[in-house]
Amino acid sequence: MELFGTTSSGAAVEQYTLTNMHGVEVKMITFGGTITSIRVPDRNGVFANVNLGFSRLEDYELDSPYFGSLVGRVANRIGGARFTLAGKVYPLAANNGQNALHGGVKGFDSKVWAAEKLQSERGDSLALTYVSPDGEEGYPGTLTVRVVYTLTGDNALIIDYSATTDALTIVNLTNHAYFNLSGAGSGTIEDHVITVNADRYTPVDSGLIPTGELAPVEGTPFDLRQPTPISANIRSNHPQIVLGRGYDHNFVLNQSDTRTPTFAARVAEPISGRVLEVFTTEPGMQLYTGNFLDGTLVGAEGRTYRQGDALCLETQHFPDAPNQPQFPSIELQPGERFQSTTIYKFSVVE
Repeated sequence: MELFGTTSSGAAVEQYTLTNMHGVEVKMITFGGTITSIRVPDRNGVFANVNLGFSRLEDYELDSPYFGSLVGRVANRIGGARFTLAGKVYPLAANNGQNALHGGVKGFDSKVWAAEKLQSERGDSLALTYVSPDGEEGYPGTLTVRVVYTLTGDNALIIDYSATTDALTIVNLTNHAYFNLSGAGSGTIEDHVITVNADRYTPVDSGLIPTGELAPVEGTPFDLRQPTPISANIRSNHPQIVLGRGYDHNFVLNQSDTRTPTFAARVAEPISGRVLEVFTTEPGMQLYTGNFLDGTLVGAEGRTYRQGDALCLETQHFPDAPNQPQFPSIELQPGERFQSTTIYKFSVVE
């Protein structure tokens, strides 16, 4: 553990490092439970950081588009910045046009989490906890959240989420890592080849709120069931790609068992040979191709991050779930426990 910095309010922020026998290294800070670096080898054994981020705490605090952060209490968008729960309307901050995004103005990504380094049979681990008070950012109930990051011997980063509440509330947690398998700051991810295990996706309106439809991917740029370069469709004139300025959509994952992580996606970068596979217990995954990176942010490598320089694979329940009764529910009752697991597994192909 090392001191990463001090927040503007005077809170100390620590940085922890997880390692394994192969030299793979994951760094994270207690501010936002944020992954700051993921160093993995290419096919020649050359290591690079494949996670976009900053070198200074003040950049995470002032300017970050959720780089590597834990996101909650409710990830993604809630339409109209309000929801109804047990007959009561809860207004939220409209921090994304007319909508609420990623937990509010000061969501979990901006909180300092308590940390405990663990050593488990699976590998090097870090447990992070945060207690969100009743009414924080408009959400009801005191929510106690625990997230455990584990780096395994087979180069998998496992994220185990759990939460309990003392009153009826809603919960949807994810991690918002931005990946570039060529190396952070190296340029576009358009050469990355992606596969997504989904027969359907959730189309959106002009505010990027789901319309409620579970649309088939067949015959659209969202049919990524076979390996497809990002470049093949990212400039399509399909109305949904135009609305999102690229991919910024939730995929309805094909699942047989929500208790065991199921294959969700695979991304391969042909030059380096690096591969990232995603497995999750969540029913959805947001594919986001860094469409709002505009060259104003300078990363830890001293390079600017531009549109299309990374992709996010945010495992989740569906966006706007509280307002879409046909979507899987994100309600959490007292006495229940929210639990979710996502695995990001790194490898290489020769």
